[in-house]
Amino acid sequence: MSASYGVVGHPIKHSLSPRIHQYFAEQTGQDMMYSALLAPLDGFAECVKKFRVNGGQGANVTVPFKVEAYQLADEHTSRAKLAQAVNTLSWQMNAQVDGQVKEKLIGDNTDGVGLLRDLTDNLQLDLQGARLLILGAGGAVRGVLGPLLAAGAQIVISNRTPERAFDMISQFAHLGNVTFITDNPSITFDLIINATSASLQQDLPRCEPQWINAQTVCYDMVYADKPTPFMQFAAARGAERCVDGFGMLIEQAAEAFFVWRGVRPDTSELIRTRLVGLMN
Repeated sequence: MSASYGVVGHPIKHSLSPRIHQYFAEQTGQDMMYSALLAPLDGFAECVKKFRVNGGQGANVTVPFKVEAYQLADEHTSRAKLAQAVNTLSWQMNAQVDGQVKEKLIGDNTDGVGLLRDLTDNLQLDLQGARLLILGAGGAVRGVLGPLLAAGAQIVISNRTPERAFDMISQFAHLGNVTFITDNPSITFDLIINATSASLQQDLPRCEPQWINAQTVCYDMVYADKPTPFMQFAAARGAERCVDGFGMLIEQAAEAFFVWRGVRPDTSELIRTRLVGLMN
């Protein structure tokens, strides 16, 4: 019987995860099936429980349930603890001293390593000492700050609500160089990451033109069929490269696949083709 995995979210119909994991399974010879699970906004825990009762072995979690997934998990990996959010769940059987067996739900977060691999492996960026601006201070940022700081980036955060950014900075400052944006008009950055949801609404986050020059790489964590408003803005101001988050999507999925199956799939073909023609 095939091992069962899935992705839980609301909405979920748009998710590419089933196609991605189907490709990974075929590539690595894993006997597994992967489905999209629509959970009611007030029924995430019940949806996960039902999935497990029906044989589920692991699940990805997408918006808006990543914080709730963290609360639901019995144990957390170190990267999930740092992010205070979970995007990968797996069930683990642990033998107890009294001879009984207890099941534990383990929460992990693969977003940060997914972004880091896309930036360093796929885009060949050197983050050591790089001046990195992150737009936003929400959950998406919390999931990636740790790995980016570990890679040696000097991070500046820009957010509409400074208090939220300051709270995040205080929690991550012990890991590296992370500060809040100033109004210095002369500052430019090597890399700017849009981690806001603005592109989902076809809006532009606050990004001053002087922050971009001909050596700046601009990265939108949202992926789309055409350049996002942020990518268009950056290209018009002469950015070196403008990239969306498709590579991050693939790499975080590959890390979750490795967590579940112990096999790391090759992501290069998916990223090169952006799924076209591979899994129709």
